[in-house]
Amino acid sequence: MFDWSQFVGMMDFYAVYFTTQIVRCAAFSFPLLWIVMLLRKTLLSTQIFLRGMLWTWFAVIPFLGRLRIFYENKLIWNATWRMTQVTMTFLWFDRIYMAGILASVVCIFGKRLRLKKAIAKMQTSVIENPDILITDMNVTPFAVGLFQPKIIIPKVMAENYSMEELKVIIQHERTHIRLGHLWCGFAWDVLRCLLWINPFLTICLKDVRSDMEDICDKVCIQHSGKTPYEYAMILLKSLKILRFGQEYTPPAATYAGENGFADMKQRMDKIAGFYPYRKRRSLGMAAGTFLAIVMTIFVVQKHSYARYSESNDIMIFKYDKEASLVSSDTKTLSKMISYDDSYVYVDRKAFEQFLVKHHAKGDIYIIFGGYEKLPGIGGQAEACIYENSSKETIVRISYKSIKENRGYLFHKLL
Repeated sequence: MFDWSQFVGMMDFYAVYFTTQIVRCAAFSFPLLWIVMLLRKTLLSTQIFLRGMLWTWFAVIPFLGRLRIFYENKLIWNATWRMTQVTMTFLWFDRIYMAGILASVVCIFGKRLRLKKAIAKMQTSVIENPDILITDMNVTPFAVGLFQPKIIIPKVMAENYSMEELKVIIQHERTHIRLGHLWCGFAWDVLRCLLWINPFLTICLKDVRSDMEDICDKVCIQHSGKTPYEYAMILLKSLKILRFGQEYTPPAATYAGENGFADMKQRMDKIAGFYPYRKRRSLGMAAGTFLAIVMTIFVVQKHSYARYSESNDIMIFKYDKEASLVSSDTKTLSKMISYDDSYVYVDRKAFEQFLVKHHAKGDIYIIFGGYEKLPGIGGQAEACIYENSSKETIVRISYKSIKENRGYLFHKLL
């Protein structure tokens, strides 16, 4: 019969384990977001490519939860110990946080699923190829799909735009696909789900999209053969035939913008200030940013705890009406207790003198070895009951190792 109590206990452990890490990541996301927004408004306000690359630094955030500085740096410990205490002590908080992630996934990715169903009903366009679909919805053109991307064109635009104008629109959406903006939008949504406790990640979603649009516009103008004025006129024409604020506009790209005239005016100002860019320089900046992020993640991993740490600790518990710790002095206990994969070996005379000294009566439990996930969080240990009826000089106690548990390896790898 399935053991529900064991399953619930395991889920509660994972809730504590992951919430402790994710909340720490969320704490780092606040100052990083402030730095990104500050740089966008000041030093990089005119640097379209660098401004967009700033958002990629959030790829580092999910790796910060296991950093050693949370335990080993006094300043960081003093600043975060209350937060860690809450996640480790109050199970209701961990459950609420996990429920928040689930609710965010349902809300954010539910829209994507509804959009996918709507796209399945759309007719294929004869404009260029089967990857271009026509919709009756009055939405701005967009690209959707991570592995088999589709470009969605509203029927009203297909009927009112010339073939040359439609090619510019299609080129714009293909540029979003080629630059990986659909994947960026997906990654940002995942981050919003995991770090839902930081509402500014959702508030700044508009800025993320805006920066991707600016990059796409710049690339398209340079490769379309159109002047900035001609390109802008194609965009402005959409204002006359489309309504704004439709529900199914996806996160990666919209042509007219979700807030209509205000966004379009700001976008036109940027297009008007277009100047050619050097492709090699831009690729170099992108490669440099990618390498810097990878190196940062590598350094973070080097200064983080591993997925699990082998433990050599030995502890003694007694159970006399209730369980209580007798000693966790591994250095002292290891002089009288040793163990291998099958047996625990106890120096009977020295250990029983130790028990008398500590007034330890009742059932005596020896806890040893095993592993831990993070200091004070999770892990498993070996255990056996001391056989005080033995007369041997060295008491040999057999035990069933936790390594025989089917979930042992799975638990360690998480």
